[in-house]
Amino acid sequence: MRLRGILVILLGVLSPISLRIAEANNLSSKQRFLEAVGRKINHLRRHVVKSIQSEDGDIIDCIEIDKQPTFDHPALTNHTIQMTPTYNPTITSMKEKKGDESHMAESTVASQVWKKSGSCPVGTIPVRRIRKSSLLKVNSVEDYGRKKHRLASQLATLNDTRNLKVQLANHSKAVLLTVGYRYTGAKGDIRVYNPFVELDDEYSTSQVCLINGPYYDFESIESGWAVNPSVYGDRQTRLFIYWTADASKKTGCFDLTCPGFVQTSHEIALGAAIYPISVPSGLPYQITIYIFKDPITSNWWVQYGDEGVNIGYWPPELFKAIRYNAASVEWGGEVYSSNVGRVPHTATNMGSGQYPDDVFGNSGVIKRMRIRDNYPALKFPEWVESFTDEFNCYDVQYVRDFVQDPEFFYGGPGRSDRCP
Repeated sequence: MRLRGILVILLGVLSPISLRIAEANNLSSKQRFLEAVGRKINHLRRHVVKSIQSEDGDIIDCIEIDKQPTFDHPALTNHTIQMTPTYNPTITSMKEKKGDESHMAESTVASQVWKKSGSCPVGTIPVRRIRKSSLLKVNSVEDYGRKKHRLASQLATLNDTRNLKVQLANHSKAVLLTVGYRYTGAKGDIRVYNPFVELDDEYSTSQVCLINGPYYDFESIESGWAVNPSVYGDRQTRLFIYWTADASKKTGCFDLTCPGFVQTSHEIALGAAIYPISVPSGLPYQITIYIFKDPITSNWWVQYGDEGVNIGYWPPELFKAIRYNAASVEWGGEVYSSNVGRVPHTATNMGSGQYPDDVFGNSGVIKRMRIRDNYPALKFPEWVESFTDEFNCYDVQYVRDFVQDPEFFYGGPGRSDRCP
């Protein structure tokens, strides 16, 4: 009995001490995190030569091009910037040129909000300033700007490493895809909308994406528009790029939130808001995205707009497989939510938030889809297939008959009568 009494007394003394130690450790961990946030913000604001206050609340910092944060990547320490591609990527046949002219008359090209308030000088790049409030919401500074790792929710066989139809946990896609060749470029005109995103840790994107590698460790490069509150701190529609070399486990990020992408343009700000935005039954606005590999340097360039503004490139040193070519190309939308595939489903929209509509054209739509393979000119792929993870929530519709050029319609509202 005496021994039991002694143990009770000791536990009574040690418990408060343990609690104080745990609290001290928590405070120390929080302090280290706050210090890391401060260091990152200060680090990103070095070499700013001019700042522009955009009317939408963003601050655009003009940073010297040779001192941009991407050179913090160990593989790019002695990197020499390539200012322009080594070839003209706009080579097309006369037939495609005629088709382009008629198509461009149907849509209006969207621009960026910040450009109303100023411009960055030549020799600098515009960098959207990261908000401290956005950094404070992540578990670690290193995770900021990276997609949640897309673990497969079902197993695939060893021979299924290129199967793009494996359901990925918390991700829902509605895409048109092509496989079977060594792709060195992909292009598309993406209608711009502002879909509803239900929760702050969810997002909705529409993009052109090139992929190589197995589903559990794939490499990808992509660009398009996104509504992503966790990265941008609001629900505006923004231009984005994204890359990963390991299925987003430890590498890659949106825009310039981590080292990797080398920007060369002083005209386009990655992560900046797009305007105007298409609305159902209103004027259609679009962005044109072209991702292509330079045949000499192997840099993967991103070109914006039909006039072909070269934003910058991903150096081949970032990758293992896609440094040579992509094994597949996707056009379409993606929604991330922990409530994907569950009941109740997320109410986050894809595209315009409407199901595919080829009659009135009020859903998400991508036109002038092109690829580059072994042939130097752009062309429509010889084989394509539409695919959706959740047809009741986000559907697809591929139209090739009775149109001058194939069109891909996609999207949906998420939670609805069809998608409880």
